[in-house]
Amino acid sequence: MSNIELKGLSEAAASGLPPVHTWAPPFCGDIDMVIKANGEWCHEGGKIKRSSMVTMFSRILWFENGEYFLVTPVEKVRIQVEDAPFLINRWQWVETEYGRAIEFTTQTEDVLVLGIDCDMWMDLYKEEERPYVSMRYGMKALVGRNVFYAIAEYLTQVAAPEGSGMGIISAGKSYLLMQEA
Repeated sequence: MSNIELKGLSEAAASGLPPVHTWAPPFCGDIDMVIKANGEWCHEGGKIKRSSMVTMFSRILWFENGEYFLVTPVEKVRIQVEDAPFLINRWQWVETEYGRAIEFTTQTEDVLVLGIDCDMWMDLYKEEERPYVSMRYGMKALVGRNVFYAIAEYLTQVAAPEGSGMGIISAGKSYLLMQEA
């Protein structure tokens, strides 16, 4: 698929997250890979259709100085990301030691609990306000429209450090999603 060394990475990805944060390989250049704003991963202009490949690549994704890289123990290549590299496509309520919380799942099967593993905020992408959650290594995930509309049913009045308005409470934390005028 590309010139990046993938030996052994599929096994590491299957068993969880490889220790990307401990690797310091040399930069080897750019590869023609783009993560589109709609969550699609593309290589050399074509969509990567095998979800297992997308998941494997997502496990070695690294964010540094505003740029995205695929990192292995022996090399580091830069890729392009239009907006957020991850897309939240499922959610459910779960009980935690901090109370009821939203559990998000990404298209690459990352599971995050809002208020424990991640935080949520609204931000602009090409003049459109969109919801995001924090991810590992300073990355972010876009909350898919279907998920956002589903959790919007649970909006309540909240007060957060950014102000007050309508938001969601998860694991005892308040997240402001629509600020009062």
